[in-house]
Amino acid sequence: MAEEEKKKKSVDQATVEMIEKASSDGCSIVFERAETLKPCPIGAVGSCCSNCAMGPCRVPLPKGREETPEEKAKRRGICGATAETIAARNFVRMIASGAAAHGDHGRKVAEVFLAAAKGEAPGYQVKDEQKLLQLALELGISIADRSNEEIAVDIGELAQQEFGRQEGELLFLRRAPLKRQELWRKLGVAPRGVDREVVETMHRTHMGVDQDYKNLLHQGVRTALSDGWGGSMIATELQDILFGTPSPVFSQINLGVLKEDQVNLLIHGHEPQLAEMIAVVAQDPEMVKYAKSKGSNGINLVGMCCTANEILMRHGIPIGGNFLQQELAIVTGAVEAIVVDVQCIMQGLVEVARCYHTKVITTDDKARIQGATHITFDEYNAIESAKSIIRAAIDNFTNRTKSIRIPQYKTGLIAGFSHETINYLLGGLFRASYRPLNDNIINGRIRGVAGVVGCNNVRVTHDDGHLAMVRELIKNDVLVLQTGCSAMASAKAGLMVPEAAVQYAGEGLASVCEAVGIPPVLHMGACIDNSRILIAATAMVKDGGLGDDISDLPAAGAAPEWMSEKAISIGQYFVASGVFTVFGVTWPTLGSKEVTDHLFRDMEDMYGGMWAFEPDPVKAAHMMIEHIDKKRKALGIDKARERVLYDMAMRRELE
Repeated sequence: MAEEEKKKKSVDQATVEMIEKASSDGCSIVFERAETLKPCPIGAVGSCCSNCAMGPCRVPLPKGREETPEEKAKRRGICGATAETIAARNFVRMIASGAAAHGDHGRKVAEVFLAAAKGEAPGYQVKDEQKLLQLALELGISIADRSNEEIAVDIGELAQQEFGRQEGELLFLRRAPLKRQELWRKLGVAPRGVDREVVETMHRTHMGVDQDYKNLLHQGVRTALSDGWGGSMIATELQDILFGTPSPVFSQINLGVLKEDQVNLLIHGHEPQLAEMIAVVAQDPEMVKYAKSKGSNGINLVGMCCTANEILMRHGIPIGGNFLQQELAIVTGAVEAIVVDVQCIMQGLVEVARCYHTKVITTDDKARIQGATHITFDEYNAIESAKSIIRAAIDNFTNRTKSIRIPQYKTGLIAGFSHETINYLLGGLFRASYRPLNDNIINGRIRGVAGVVGCNNVRVTHDDGHLAMVRELIKNDVLVLQTGCSAMASAKAGLMVPEAAVQYAGEGLASVCEAVGIPPVLHMGACIDNSRILIAATAMVKDGGLGDDISDLPAAGAAPEWMSEKAISIGQYFVASGVFTVFGVTWPTLGSKEVTDHLFRDMEDMYGGMWAFEPDPVKAAHMMIEHIDKKRKALGIDKARERVLYDMAMRRELE
């Protein structure tokens, strides 16, 4: 493989090195499969419908020219569905799938939370008492003369009801600015139960039901909001109470965190109940002793993908890499087991593992993989379940066969910037507040705030989109908040340590970062934790000086390398919350001008936020900066203000 071709696949050197090793080992990985399997150009733009057995029906746009009215009239499926209906159906089905993934995650957390509160899940207990009490008060639950367990039972039962709610509104909608709540009610998009919105979307997109693209997209908004202000927010809040609210922690990232002389156990997926227990049990002297009995010097637990972010923030456990590095960790030859639960797990892991000695262990009954070892993780007997999984990894240590090659690349990072942590760092213990952030946006030191989130996509150079965008934003004094695989890309490039502010950020942003002691790019957690960004945006509104709604803020969002349906749901709930949101790589409604225009233009008039598509990450960054500047001008803070020190005479004149 030519050097130039390898670099096109990733900007991360550890990734490039392992792509080369996989090739020399004769092992097929995602990067190779992407070379031979090209995306369908019709399906990619939303112009193919497979929702009934009369199809699939393909209704492509004419190539290289505008379609005529006659061509447009004929561009229909067998049932007569127009290109607009087909594109809208496909788009809102992506939202429903993404919202279901996050919602099911949240439901599982609520189940374990309630079981722990009732004493039915040994090993789990309330870690953040203050957040428990705060949430109880917010939800109207009495805390007087009651134990934490009694309060937690009420919270858990109330949280579970949110999934099956049939009428009314989700409770966490109350957290949004009042103006935003009123807008949602006026437009009829305030979601009811999490499950109800997903089911209704699937019904509406069934053959012969909703065939008005605007009405379909309207339901898509309501479904997405049930994710961001429902399933995801419930998951994040309950996880913080049960496992601890993240606070700044130093760790390391990239494949170089693997250790040749230890049992390397990778934990990959999204639901932290499994990872939390393995993180605890892996330190058990009994387990360490067992590992040493097999010739190892210990157990090295390493995270991968979003579960990595969960145990990084709460335990400081190092991260092996993001989505496109999951197979490459196995290619090192040093991984005894990769333990997975749900979401973003490549089925190709099993084939890659066959080239080496690695065990792929599935743990969730709803997410089995043919050819993998399955060990059910039982939350009601979590400690013993975790021990069984760890023992399986340890037993595999002696089966290493091929030469081990661990890339010597790892980078330091600071993570754990929850909403509560940011509040404390900016305002202190007794005056916790976003006021200093707002003030520095108003005075121009910070231009605005951007949320850069999402996955990796093998159709573009791995990590390049994230890094190019983030560097351009911070260079122009935009503070960046990140989650998920996007956060990992920035961490590997050294952007998540305070020293990065001096090296990469503009003068204004760098001065604020230096004063507070934070990086210019803040790691806020896993993809489920995008709800933290919603809470942060609302806190900025409530602190004053930057308008009275999220749509007034000098803020924007992006997912430059997205690939998951969850990303579409996330993007839509940010747009519906009033945030300009730009995606890269590809866009799934380009097969219909009407649907695309509605998303890219009409939604701004309706929600104050809208979608945009720009595959060039630097151009996309400047679209975000332009939007931020437009919001600054609307707020009247677009011009620099001279600082004047008032003497007593000047103060008297003011009076």
